[in-house]
Amino acid sequence: MALIANDAEDRVEQLTILTERLTALIAEQALAFEQRRPKDAAALNEETSRLANLYRHESTRVRADVSLVDTAPAPARARLVRATEAFDAVLARQGRALEAAQAVTEGLVKCIAEEVANQRSQASVYGAGGLQSGGAPATAITLNKRA
Repeated sequence: MALIANDAEDRVEQLTILTERLTALIAEQALAFEQRRPKDAAALNEETSRLANLYRHESTRVRADVSLVDTAPAPARARLVRATEAFDAVLARQGRALEAAQAVTEGLVKCIAEEVANQRSQASVYGAGGLQSGGAPATAITLNKRA
């Protein structure tokens, strides 16, 4: 998928609109994470992914061929620069929100794993001779660091 622009001014305008919409979506997702509402953030994933892919594709095209935008009027290019700066700021905010959510999730998983291990080590069963013996040893829980 690519933008279809008539000229540099049209391309800059479309890139600005794309950047502003993507910024708004990511800001909304960051807010949802900050308010501990990950399901609300997940509901925006499809549109965010689609627009992010288009943004990535168009950014690569413009970097490879600056003539696609360099003849656009200066005010239009300045608006695109401001939109890109806002986009960068909201990406940093979302990164912080995601890191915080990941830390909380990892902490919860660790606490649960420790509690499961404690519960298992305290369990007792009767052995063949009718005497109580320790329960099954605690087992490890594998965590996926990329999740």
